[in-house]
Amino acid sequence: MWSVHDDAGERTHPSPEALVLREFGGHRSASLFPTRSKHANYFDPAQGPGMRRAYQDNGEGMNQPRTNPPHEDQRVLMSLIAGLPKVELHMHIEGSLEPELMFTIAARNAVSLKYESVEAVREAYRFGNLQSFLSIYYEACSVLLHEQDFYDLTLAYLQRAHAQHVVHTEIFFDPQCHTQRGVAFATVLSGIRRALVEGERAFGITSRLIMCILRHLSAEAAVDILEQAQLYREHIIAVGLDSYEIGHPPAQFVNVFERARQHGFLTVAHAGEEGPADYIWQALNLLRVSRIDHGVRCMDDEALVGELVKRQVPLTVCPLSNVKLGVFPRLEEHNLREMLHRGLCVTVNSDDPAYFGGYIAENFVAAQQALHLTASEIYHLSMNAIQAAFLPAAEKQALLDQAAAVYHQEIAS
Repeated sequence: MWSVHDDAGERTHPSPEALVLREFGGHRSASLFPTRSKHANYFDPAQGPGMRRAYQDNGEGMNQPRTNPPHEDQRVLMSLIAGLPKVELHMHIEGSLEPELMFTIAARNAVSLKYESVEAVREAYRFGNLQSFLSIYYEACSVLLHEQDFYDLTLAYLQRAHAQHVVHTEIFFDPQCHTQRGVAFATVLSGIRRALVEGERAFGITSRLIMCILRHLSAEAAVDILEQAQLYREHIIAVGLDSYEIGHPPAQFVNVFERARQHGFLTVAHAGEEGPADYIWQALNLLRVSRIDHGVRCMDDEALVGELVKRQVPLTVCPLSNVKLGVFPRLEEHNLREMLHRGLCVTVNSDDPAYFGGYIAENFVAAQQALHLTASEIYHLSMNAIQAAFLPAAEKQALLDQAAAVYHQEIAS
């Protein structure tokens, strides 16, 4: 097993969405199930080719519509999604700012918004691409001014995550969105950190923080924010790269990422979302990242797929985001399942959930329904996320045991 870092009309039965919501309203604790230390069904590269051959022998294309095996009741699949302990590796905290909270904070801080109502904000959430989304995203950030604002924002995400049985989350934050407006780095970090501490105490959710560099700003600006981050090294596990991808390749930030590694930070980078597969190569070979965020364009380059499989580099895929931003025209055409069966270490995440129509559970449910994911595939996606987390080996193993117990309980029920 690969490890990055050891340290909701009348129906006879409820709809799948209703089943998930019911489960999330009172999900079972994994501790109620017996633990299991062996994971014979874990999807790893050695199993990948065998599974791939089996599907090809059946004459089934990786991206072709299909139904679940007859023995897999949809209610069982929804219960499995609800019950699995989830690890989220790609979630921008600023992207969890729901319109209701945006208006609350704006009123508190006497910030004027160009939108007259929550409904008007939601109507504005119609994006054609990453740039159109980010324009609204950065505008919404203008209401965040004080430590309490960042605390409220983060705690609201953690409350939703807890309801969806997220047990560990690795959160992106964009300090440059705030420091360039005159909000101190310390204000941003202290508010987020206070909520994370409260979230672990109240909900048992462990967390890591990843500071992202805005790639549409200069490398000099990136160095400046990195030096500020160094003062809070004990609270930040890694440095990432996000914002407008097209025209801002990873190669522009080689020196910044080298300096980040010298400071002891791990590194990750958004690459291969709207940008080409070459951006993934650059992130791997020049920035020397531990994970690729998004990475769906890797499938355009067979050599790159082979390298990612060989090295088992995690790809933090965000299905609903990819459709909302036009990376795929519809979820049925997403390559998530194909990536999984090629042996890639692919995971499911929410990206900017307030904007893209769902948190991590909604992403799992939507992907399952669009791609007809089986129980085993859902389980493997969850296991990949655990393996890819920046957690010590013992904590990973405990989560793997919990996930295995839930999986075997569900498929046996």
